[in-house]
Amino acid sequence: MAIDLSAFDLSGKVAIVTGSARGLGKAMAKGLAQAGAKVVISSRTKAEVDATTDAFRKAGHDVLACVFDATKRDDCQRLVDATVAQWGRLDVMLANHGGGAYQMAEDVDEATWQRVIDQNLTGAFHCCQMAARRMIEQKSGGSIIVTSSTSSQVGFEGLMSYGAAKGGVDQMVRSMAFEWGRYGIRVNAINPGYTTHRHRSGYDPNDPKEIPVNQRTPLGRSGRPEEFAGPAVFLASEASSFVTGVCLNVDGGWCVA
Repeated sequence: MAIDLSAFDLSGKVAIVTGSARGLGKAMAKGLAQAGAKVVISSRTKAEVDATTDAFRKAGHDVLACVFDATKRDDCQRLVDATVAQWGRLDVMLANHGGGAYQMAEDVDEATWQRVIDQNLTGAFHCCQMAARRMIEQKSGGSIIVTSSTSSQVGFEGLMSYGAAKGGVDQMVRSMAFEWGRYGIRVNAINPGYTTHRHRSGYDPNDPKEIPVNQRTPLGRSGRPEEFAGPAVFLASEASSFVTGVCLNVDGGWCVA
């Protein structure tokens, strides 16, 4: 039987991608837009949001700019409200925002712990909850995707608080998938491994610091931001209509090495 490639088509769908002004979020937002979705570009930094929105519009994509702070519950609601005011519905929420802090476990202070939990776990929950409430009201299902991390599954030196937050994200995804499946809402995570976007000043695969990463990764390299667009489109679209509660590693095989 032939594969129905139209299942990947997102034409007519409305998607929010948080943290989408740069890096992985921008790449995934671009993938959704290229698949036909109307996309909300959202982040905390107005200049970056405006620049990315302008670039998407010049490429012919239908986008909306929204500056917001995921750690503020009211901002998460405002993000959903602005989306619905613009296009009348919400079909996809991709909660991609987050951030870490390098501290050994014995040195993690209360302020750092709380900031990392708020950014990565609580902020993701607020976005998912606000999106789900709208999707339940629409009675047409939807797809919620959260960017997690391989640090939710394996240890990384100095990333204990980040790993704890992302571990919470993984379990949150499974729990929400279980509860919201009755409404036709699918909830999944994308768990990135090492990626080139972490080098904001440029990526050099021959940098001595990269050699251990390349040697440890079965595919022998870090991932590229554009390699996350495909998984995002898959999970957002009807191509994954029977997939929910899954934490999808996109890590070059790091977690199986």
